[in-house]
Amino acid sequence: MCDAVDEMSEPTESRSQRAARRAGEFPPAPEPLPLPVLDSHTHLDITVSEAGVPGGVDATDPVAAAIDVAAAVGVDRLVQVGVDVASSRWGVEAAGSYPAVVATVALHPNEAPRLADLDGALREIEALAAQDRVRGVGETGMDRYRTGDEGRAAQEESFRAHIAIAKRYGRTLVIHDRDAHADVLRILDDEGAPDTVVMHCFSGDAEFATECVRRGYLLSFAGTVTFASAGALREAAALTPLDQILVETDAPYLTPVPHRGRPNASYLIPLTVRALAATTGTDLDALCAAISATGERAFGPWHPAGVPG
Repeated sequence: MCDAVDEMSEPTESRSQRAARRAGEFPPAPEPLPLPVLDSHTHLDITVSEAGVPGGVDATDPVAAAIDVAAAVGVDRLVQVGVDVASSRWGVEAAGSYPAVVATVALHPNEAPRLADLDGALREIEALAAQDRVRGVGETGMDRYRTGDEGRAAQEESFRAHIAIAKRYGRTLVIHDRDAHADVLRILDDEGAPDTVVMHCFSGDAEFATECVRRGYLLSFAGTVTFASAGALREAAALTPLDQILVETDAPYLTPVPHRGRPNASYLIPLTVRALAATTGTDLDALCAAISATGERAFGPWHPAGVPG
C-alpha cells in the first residue's frame, strides 16, 4: 500500500467505516485498452473485503469477478501484493487458484516495528518466497511518514532482510518508499540490489527518477500520476525509458482522475495508462506493449508454456 496521498478517508475512520462508505461506489468501466497490460501492484484481499466487486456484482467468488471485470478492459494479469504474513499467505493461495494472478510476499515497512517477533515473521515470509507462484518480495522498504525514529531500526532491519530473501530466491524486489528516497537508495546500494527492482507507486521527482533509472530500476506509476497536483511526478514519468515503466492501481487506493476519492480496482488501469501515454508522448499501443513486456520480464510468465490463460 502506498500512502503517498491520504485521499480515501480521515485518519480516525475505521476499516469497517471505510468499507461501508466504499460499498457500491466503484466508477464505471473505462474504454478498453487496445492491447492487454498488467496491474503490477494490487490488494485484491482488501479491495473485495472493503469495497466489494466493481459493478455491484453479487458474486459467489468476488475475486474471480474482479479479475473478469479487469480482463474485459484489457487488464489480464494482476500482481497481488502482501503486506504482512496473513496477506502474503492469502496471496499465495490466490495465485494458486487464479491463473491471472501471481503474488509477492512481505512485511510492509510500517508493519515491521509493530511485530513482537520480527525474525519469526521474516522466516515465514522466506518460506512463502520459495513457492513458484510467488514472483516478488515486497512491498518492503522505508517509510519516514508513518514510522518515527523509534521504529526506524526495525524497519531498516526488515528491509535489509527482504533484500536478502529476494536475492536468494531470484525474486523481484518491490519497494515501498515514502519520504525516504535517500534511505532507500543507501540501503539498496549497501546490500546490492536484486536483478529486478520495482519502485512501487513511484512518488519522486525527476532527480530521484534519474537516480532510479540509472540503477536500472523499474518505476511503477499509480493513479497519482493523473492528479492535477502531480506535475513533478509527470516530469519523472516523461524521462523514464519505455522499458522501465510499469503501471499499477494499489487498489483499493489511489483511484485515478476523474474518479479520485472512489474505490479503485484493476479495471481502472486504462485511465492511468492513457494518462501516461499523454505524459510521455508515446503511442498508446506501443506503451501497452512495453508495459506488458516489462511486466513479464519482472513477474512472469503468468501461465506455463502450453497452458492457456
